[in-house]
Amino acid sequence: HVQLQASGGGLVQPGGSLRLSCAVSGFTLDDYAIGWFRQAPGKEREGVSCISGSDGRTYYEDSVKGRFTISRNDAGNTVYLEMNSLKFEDTAVYYCAAESCSLILDGSSQIGYWGQGTLVTVSS
Repeated sequence: HVQLQASGGGLVQPGGSLRLSCAVSGFTLDDYAIGWFRQAPGKEREGVSCISGSDGRTYYEDSVKGRFTISRNDAGNTVYLEMNSLKFEDTAVYYCAAESCSLILDGSSQIGYWGQGTLVTVSS
């Protein structure tokens, strides 16, 4: 049974930082690309970042490039999203997902596995 659980969201001021975690179970992390998409109020899904299960390569949406960093732990059961220099525009529910990186970065409705999101609110 595939499970993905996002955590670590909260309220942060502009310019602040948060680290999101995605706990993965039910499959070997290395067999899938794991990434993040987000959905802000009144907006469509937006891909954020992805890490390849095959070689660990990372990918980022242009809007977060240079500010966010995706990584995974050595045990292969957790993926992190370090978010720095947060902006109002980053406010959204963030979801971790297992799929190809192309679909995750597209925020596609075809993503096969995704878990409960965690809310990030950037506000002064």
